[in-house]
Amino acid sequence: MAKKSLGRGLGDILGEVAEVYESQMPKNEIIELDIDSIRLNPYQPRKYFNKESLQELASSIKEHGLIQPVVVIEDIDGFMLIAGERRLRASQLAGLKSIKAVVAKVDKSRYREFALIENIQREDLTPLELANSYKELIEEYGITHEELADIVKKSRAHITNTLRLLSLDDYAKKALQEGKITAGHAKVLAGAPPKEQKILVDSIIGQKLSVRDIEKLKKRPVKKPDKEMERVKKTLNSLGFECSVRERNLTIKFTNSNDLDKFLKILEKSV
Repeated sequence: MAKKSLGRGLGDILGEVAEVYESQMPKNEIIELDIDSIRLNPYQPRKYFNKESLQELASSIKEHGLIQPVVVIEDIDGFMLIAGERRLRASQLAGLKSIKAVVAKVDKSRYREFALIENIQREDLTPLELANSYKELIEEYGITHEELADIVKKSRAHITNTLRLLSLDDYAKKALQEGKITAGHAKVLAGAPPKEQKILVDSIIGQKLSVRDIEKLKKRPVKKPDKEMERVKKTLNSLGFECSVRERNLTIKFTNSNDLDKFLKILEKSV
């Protein structure tokens, strides 16, 4: 695929987004639209909306009204949202029937790019959503990490490190999306084997480890479990106990007092 022109491509869209938000927008350009007449942009990169944050925004809209209008374009049977999905969702939660909007003039071929840039510049995407947005822009325009960094006004290292999050295992991605680990943790985990990522994620959550702790832990060589320990684990599993082995450490999980009583009776018989 031929590389798209930056002069008449991504740079233009960035300017269009800035123009919509930074212009004074005369009163007659802001209109009230029926919320039900607006459909979501299918190219929206944001997939996760924090429920508590949305509820807080909904409460604010109820009390103070919507300060910043959403941006839409005319569609066949109404309007399509270009920018402000979080505001639209919060307004729906607040029970509003109509919403302030600006009708933008955007070429249909640019819906996807406009949504991506608007989110990168104006919204707080989750780290994974931001990584996917960067990936789509790089693939769409055939540009380098450095060129994208220059366009979105971020460092090249930021672009590269953010994109590394896409190499995470699904288990680590889920933990990052749910806020159980930070983007800093995730960047250290990226590139590690899936099994090691799971162990490290569980360690971060269970032991409240910092990014520095994980960097040190990751550098330590992972020893293979001892064969004798594995044999003990299999025996305990066959008796109905949940346990795991890491290096020479055997962990037995007792879900209730009955499990502990059962284990103690087995020990008494073996003495």
